[in-house]
Amino acid sequence: MRVLITGATGFVGRRLTTRLALAGTSVRCLVRDRRRAADLERLGVELHEGDVLEPASLEGAGRDVDVAYYLIHSMGRGAGGDFLERERRAARAFAEMTRREGVERIIYLGGLGDSSASRHLRARAETAAILHEEGPPLTHFRAGMVVGSESESFRTLRYLVERLPVMIAPAWLSTETQPIGLDDVLSYLAQAPDVEASAGREVQIGGPDVLSYADMLDEMADALGRPRRPRLSVPLLTPRLSSLWIGLVTPVDTGVVRPLIESLRSPTTVTDPSGAELFPISPQPFARTLRSTLAEERSA
Repeated sequence: MRVLITGATGFVGRRLTTRLALAGTSVRCLVRDRRRAADLERLGVELHEGDVLEPASLEGAGRDVDVAYYLIHSMGRGAGGDFLERERRAARAFAEMTRREGVERIIYLGGLGDSSASRHLRARAETAAILHEEGPPLTHFRAGMVVGSESESFRTLRYLVERLPVMIAPAWLSTETQPIGLDDVLSYLAQAPDVEASAGREVQIGGPDVLSYADMLDEMADALGRPRRPRLSVPLLTPRLSSLWIGLVTPVDTGVVRPLIESLRSPTTVTDPSGAELFPISPQPFARTLRSTLAEERSA
């Protein structure tokens, strides 16, 4: 089996590429700049330089490929007013290329939650719809917060606990989510090509714990060996103001934080577990995932 991975230099894509290549899978990566993927090339993967916003550059990317992973999402970083339209164009160009070049399946990682809650979630939902309608059969994974050392959500949690003696508590802090560890997400993605029943369907994935963002801050404090932070309720603090506040007290990009916070206005939890039940995977509890991620950071 040969796979094509887009977003191979990103948070999830780089780790998936490494896992599959080390397991002996034939991997081709679609990258905009091959210099950023030199470490992947040393693993023996093939690189195809191209951009999903330039359809002509995709020619040949899907040739002799069985499964294509679509792991591209800009999170609104510097996208301006045409963010949604650019996401649609990218998904359409990729779907058309995979169908034209005979790719048998697309695997896409989107988000849990009500797509009307934010542009971030709406873009992910519309991307999935375009891939489904215009490409080969789609396995559409939907996840909430993915916990990993390079995850902006994880980094935001850690910085808030480390840097603030008292936590401002806007209303979105009480919204429920279902975080899942990066290693578990990678297991779902890696196994999907062999789970035929996952083709053409949505697969909602999450860890075993349903937590509020406030709960996760407390768990992070425990994992870091620090006191749980007292919270000052500010229910009217908007996502925009929240992102500016977080930008002031952490080094996390405000352009990334804002869409994450906007998506927390509605629950991001698994409502249909039937897709995940197709996979022999038991995701780790949040507390254990936190500790293993922190240990990974320290060893790095």
